[in-house]
Parts: sequence; structure tokens; C-alpha cells
Amino acid sequence: MDKGKKRETEVAVGNTIFDDVFRTIVERIPQLVIPLINEVFCTDYPEDEEAVPIHNEHQTKSGEIITDSCLLIRNHLYHIECQSHPDTVMAVRMIEYDFAIALENVVQKDGMYEMEFPRSCTLYLRDTKNTPDELQVKVHFRNGTAGGQESIVYTTPIIKVKRYTKDEIFQKKLLLFLPFYIMRYENSFRKMHEDSKLMEQFLSEYEDIRIGLENECTKEKKVALYTDLMEFIIKISDYMLESEKELRERIGEIMGGQVLKLRSEELREEGLEEGMEKGMEKGMEKGMEKGIQLAKQVLLLYGKGKTPEMIAVEAGISIEKVKEIVSE
Repeated sequence: MDKGKKRETEVAVGNTIFDDVFRTIVERIPQLVIPLINEVFCTDYPEDEEAVPIHNEHQTKSGEIITDSCLLIRNHLYHIECQSHPDTVMAVRMIEYDFAIALENVVQKDGMYEMEFPRSCTLYLRDTKNTPDELQVKVHFRNGTAGGQESIVYTTPIIKVKRYTKDEIFQKKLLLFLPFYIMRYENSFRKMHEDSKLMEQFLSEYEDIRIGLENECTKEKKVALYTDLMEFIIKISDYMLESEKELRERIGEIMGGQVLKLRSEELREEGLEEGMEKGMEKGMEKGMEKGIQLAKQVLLLYGKGKTPEMIAVEAGISIEKVKEIVSE
């Protein structure tokens, strides 16, 4: 199976490496979603705001559906889907997902049930010139016995990940986008073998990403975040560059094997070294003091006319050591 068919198959079954990485990030590092929510919904949550992942399995009439992510922040639900390919029915799917989420969180107040739809958006990892900025579905509601009708346009914003430059990603702290950054180059991999400038531009961008990520995580003292994001970046780049050995190795050299040493770790190491030096100094001092006391004891016993054998027993050392001290 060639690479193109492989990807088509993965999309067909709805379980791609991109889905896996995105869901893993949301579950393991939900704080990375906070800047995205601020960007999309114009909120101002701090980076350390508590974001609680909500279970993503929902039962519907048509069967079980699994959403990519749903987070609870300050009693508000946020739902984000990640799409590696445009989907013609995504607008309808978002209503289905959002309704399932709202239904599972229904409450009763003053004898009436209330349900609140989550604030939702869709990440498009790939897009074309025809990709809209929003998903829209016009929904008609029948209201009351008189047959009155109300209509709304259910709108879900689309975030086109490839439209964000690496500088914008770091400025807005959208580090969640970094593992998918390579996808903007996927149509240029073959050209890079013939165009050295294009290849160097590609590799230079990843060198900048590594340095930017290292600086960001060093400043925030988040070595685990650095390690996790590096792992996700390499995982997706290895997949995308499966048939491009040279590029895969070059990216691996840039991104792999780089161990981030936070300043806190450096200080601990410096403190350890300093402690070892002081310990050695104290040990040497104590050793010298002990040696001097031992020599005094040996010489005192020797001056009283005791034999080396007798001195060795009393001092708890060897006869050779007694003779050595006496001769010195």
C-alpha cells in the first residue's frame, strides 16, 4: 500500500496519527488548549487555569460517537474537533457532537430542564482556498402548538492551523500547533531533493522551532512539556517523512537527542558540585586530624617502650603502619 492510499484508509476509519496526537495532548497536557480557547473565543484565561477533560464517548440514536476533546473551564464546556482533511458533513457532525455533550450535562431548574451547548470549534490541519471560515447549518425549530417556527444558523468557527506562522504560534503560545507544523510542507518534500534552498529553509524553520520551544520551556521551567512536544513533533514528522529517509534523518538530528537543561537543574547540579567539593574538603580535614591523632597515640606508646606489636593492638592498626609512623 503506497503512502497516499495508507492515509486515505486512515481517514476512512476515522483514526489517524493526527487524531491520536491531538487527543493525547488534550488528555495529558490540557493546559496547552487554554491559549487556543483564548484565541478562538476571545477569553482571557491564564495559562495555569484549571481545564478538566470530560469523557469523550457519547451514546446517540445512531450509536456511539467519540469526540476529540471536551474541556470544562469555570463551568463552561469547550468542544474542539481536529480534522486532518476537510469533511463535507463536518457541520452536521458538530451539531450531533454538541447536542450529545449538552444532553449529558442537562440540568433541571424550577421544574424545567435546561441544556447548554458547548462552545465549539474545529481545527483544520489541511485546508484549501475553498475552505470556509465557519461551519454553518440552518436549523428550524417548531415552537408551540400553533406551529410557529424559529430558525437559527448553527455556526462553528474553523481554525486553519497552516495559516499560523511559527512566530505567531510562539507569540500566542499556540504550542499545540507545533506537532502539525510539518504538514504545510507535505507537497514540497520531493522538490527539496532538487532545491537545496527549499530544503535549508525547511530545516532552518525546524531549528528555529526547537530553539523557540527550548527558550519557552526554559523560561517557564517546564522540562516535561518540552520533552512531550518534542516526542509529538518527531512522531508526526517520522510519519509524514516515512518515504523520505534523508529528510527524516535531518529532522531527527535537529529535533531528536536535544536534552533541555532547565536553569533549576543547572543550579541543582552546581549546588551538588559545590557540596561535593565542600564535603571533600571537610573529609580531608577530618582525615588529616584523625591521622595526626593516630600518629600522636603511636608515638606516645612507642615512647613508653611498647613494642610495635603491642602498639598495633592498642591503636587498632597494622604493625606495618606502626613502623611507618615511627620511621617518619
